[in-house]
Amino acid sequence: MASSIEVSWQLDGITMEGTVVRPDGEGVFPAVVLVAGSGPTDRDWCSPLLPGSNGSGRLFAEEFARAGIASIRYDKRASGPHVMDNITKLIGKLSMQSHLDELVAAVQVLSGLDFVDSSRIAGLGNSEGALHVLHYATSTQAVPFAGIVLAAPPGRAIQTVLLSQLALQSAQVPGGAELMPKVEEAAARYTAGQPMNPDPGLPDSVKMVLASFEAPANLPFARELWSESSCDSLGKTRIPTLVLIGGRDVQIDADADGGPLKETAAGMANVAFAFPANANHVFKEDGRSPAEVAASPGNGYNDPDAHLDPESLETIVAWLGETLNIQGLPPGGPG
Repeated sequence: MASSIEVSWQLDGITMEGTVVRPDGEGVFPAVVLVAGSGPTDRDWCSPLLPGSNGSGRLFAEEFARAGIASIRYDKRASGPHVMDNITKLIGKLSMQSHLDELVAAVQVLSGLDFVDSSRIAGLGNSEGALHVLHYATSTQAVPFAGIVLAAPPGRAIQTVLLSQLALQSAQVPGGAELMPKVEEAAARYTAGQPMNPDPGLPDSVKMVLASFEAPANLPFARELWSESSCDSLGKTRIPTLVLIGGRDVQIDADADGGPLKETAAGMANVAFAFPANANHVFKEDGRSPAEVAASPGNGYNDPDAHLDPESLETIVAWLGETLNIQGLPPGGPG
């Protein structure tokens, strides 16, 4: 049986915590570092803003162990059980660089384990986490990644993705479509470097999302994130890269985001794409329509009966097997 090991380390005076999963058996294993998505999403890919604790991060780690792949997943300093203790120490310090620093530290911990082959470590980032994995892969690091998996990476600027998500949500409520011009006006002010100053008539849920980009605890990171997309770094990658966008993803779109990413990667033999038809944003299998997903609490991402999408899991494990030179795994994966 695989075993889970709780680990912790210090980064800039704050204790970070994570979980390492070691596969059964002897030997030195290839490994994956899992990077969660946006906001307070924790190491298991669960969020206090969404119901359920059946997170895809934990499920992926368990499946990787069955395939002979070790892993580490970690709580960002602005997530997990100690977020309230940490957040005051992070005000004004959260940035793209601070998130990269967290990833660098996690990789160092992982590579230092005696059962991990530090030359065969891959990064797997979900949504915003894909941006941090890309930043790691396209910078000089003491422990280079052997490959990266970008799971639901934004191919458009985050502001564009956000507006499309709010438009989808607005379409589910009476009169919601008429509110979008007011949301777009607030976004335009923010893009211009001004306060959003959202219309008081907007729903509280929308105002809360917009306000999160101006919260002092999220700056300067939120302004850096606002205008970035995965296309900005994808063209600089030189290592094997797998891009996955699920057909049931209501946040990242296979056409609107996948299209620009494919254009960016045109002619790049190191980049492969996969679009699993029934995978949602966190790569659970989902047969519902976009309207049904939008109408469910927390999109149903972490419901107790939610399970990883089989096609996505098979694609990722096969790709890792080939990229990390794992013996005994079936070859294949996307082209």
